[in-house]
Amino acid sequence: MKYNPFASKHNCPESSKDSGQSFLNVLVLGLGNILLSDEGAGVKAVEELQDRYDCSGAVEFVDGGTIGLELLPYFEGRSHILIIDAVKTGRKPGTIVRIEDPPAYFSSKTSPHQIGLADVMGIAVITDIMPQNITLFGIEPKQLSTGLDLSTEVARNLSQLVDMVVAELKAIGIKVQTKNQ
Repeated sequence: MKYNPFASKHNCPESSKDSGQSFLNVLVLGLGNILLSDEGAGVKAVEELQDRYDCSGAVEFVDGGTIGLELLPYFEGRSHILIIDAVKTGRKPGTIVRIEDPPAYFSSKTSPHQIGLADVMGIAVITDIMPQNITLFGIEPKQLSTGLDLSTEVARNLSQLVDMVVAELKAIGIKVQTKNQ
């Protein structure tokens, strides 16, 4: 197994070997800068996913933070990539969106880390490693100023965002179980 300096140490346990899920290789990628309030919503959503759920070894959770081209190796060999991020859509703060064509969305380059992700996706397409199934789950930010806390609107809907990602994982065949608290 290759060392992964950016992957969370809380990846789901390797349990898919006998579950019929060997064809699935899913990346859940949380993006954002946790030092800029709502900009860190994607990273915080991945943390909540890992705190609340266990799932098969067919899923890798990565805190992508604001890194760019270093994410390229994470795209290779994936059946699905689910990206979670704060996204500006012009809707009310805290609104959750599901975008099925992230490359088109990120071509508008709305934040510095999304510029890097747009480049990663472009290279993934050129090098033919872009998965066919890539979905963006986003939440409309209210504030992007310096601060560690999410705005009330984003914090209130973060669990709903996590639930949408869990529903997507289940829909693609991943066994997801609630952790005993």
